[in-house]
Amino acid sequence: MKFIITGGGTAGHIYPAIAVGKELEANGHEVLFAGTPNGLEARLAPEAGFDFKEFEVAGFNRRKPLTLITSSIKALKSSKAAKRWLAEVRPDAVIGFGGYVSIPVGKAAKDMRIPLVIHEQNSASGMANKYLASRAAAIALTYEAAAKYFKADCPMILTGNPVRAEFLAVEREPSRKMLGIPKGDKLLFVFGGSQGARHINTAITALAPRLMEIEGLHVIHICGPKEYDTVKSALAEHGIECSGPGFTPDGGWENPGQRYALTGYFNNMGEALVASDVVVARAGATSLAEIMAVGAAALLVPFPFATDDHQTKNAQALVESGASLMCADDKVESDEFTAKLFELLENDELRRKMSEMTFAMGRKNAAKKVAALAIAAANGNIEVGEIDAI
Repeated sequence: MKFIITGGGTAGHIYPAIAVGKELEANGHEVLFAGTPNGLEARLAPEAGFDFKEFEVAGFNRRKPLTLITSSIKALKSSKAAKRWLAEVRPDAVIGFGGYVSIPVGKAAKDMRIPLVIHEQNSASGMANKYLASRAAAIALTYEAAAKYFKADCPMILTGNPVRAEFLAVEREPSRKMLGIPKGDKLLFVFGGSQGARHINTAITALAPRLMEIEGLHVIHICGPKEYDTVKSALAEHGIECSGPGFTPDGGWENPGQRYALTGYFNNMGEALVASDVVVARAGATSLAEIMAVGAAALLVPFPFATDDHQTKNAQALVESGASLMCADDKVESDEFTAKLFELLENDELRRKMSEMTFAMGRKNAAKKVAALAIAAANGNIEVGEIDAI
């Protein structure tokens, strides 16, 4: 069968889409990817080996009414172009993962009676998925709480959020060896998403001297490319060297005595996560799915301006089950954040329990479930008995 996957804008939409595409390919199906020419998907989808089709779409700014007109014109043109493309490609089903680009492709699929499956990564739905829900043959959810955002008669299935295969394949000891973390030492892994997070960067930088006083503690800090120079200068003022990305090409620290690695962007996320003892991160759906996949003990700092504050809602499920700690963004530079971070670093039993609970909450077969749902939709025989229906 042939499937079109569409979605983009942020890594949170794209990585789950790629995971499902790879699962479909592994089962002998053909997969094409539709996205915007300037979004992350234009790079990541071809790098993953998918044929890529570009469609021009844009969001609108509620404070600038004219952008609604220009974005609507682009969407209309892209919808017409998508219909022509779908008529040429003739897919068996379309799978949408959110982002503005999924609207014209998803709408075209419904207009042409091609089954449409959408996947919602967060606990609160984005605009694109809300719009397409009434046109969908099925809706796949990461969080049950998202069901209330959809006015749809189709089945809603709790699949979890698909995680890239490399996160499921990494192992702790080989990863720690690759990163040069000695046995018995601890690793603190800090990241704030693909662009970093200023409050997290500022807080960790201020605490860096205290962190380096902890014997055997290593830090990998992904600060985001735009923040790199600022963070590096602030660390230098504390007398902390963190040259380059911190690693040699074959793994290990660039400087043998260096325990603080700073980088704007990092490719080996799976290895760093599974090697970690403590993680400080935002609470985006993809980050949480990856944290759960490896069973990391985490202090979560939700991005406060996410739609419907969905990152806080994402994190709440882990906090309530005892799998993670959480600190509000406006408290990150306070004693509350410091106390929670050092409690995690110093309390071995707390980390062990949190790691076990986090790992248990992970849905490692999410990509298989979404792929199976798409195949069922293409065959016109969606059955929810074997997966969790809401």
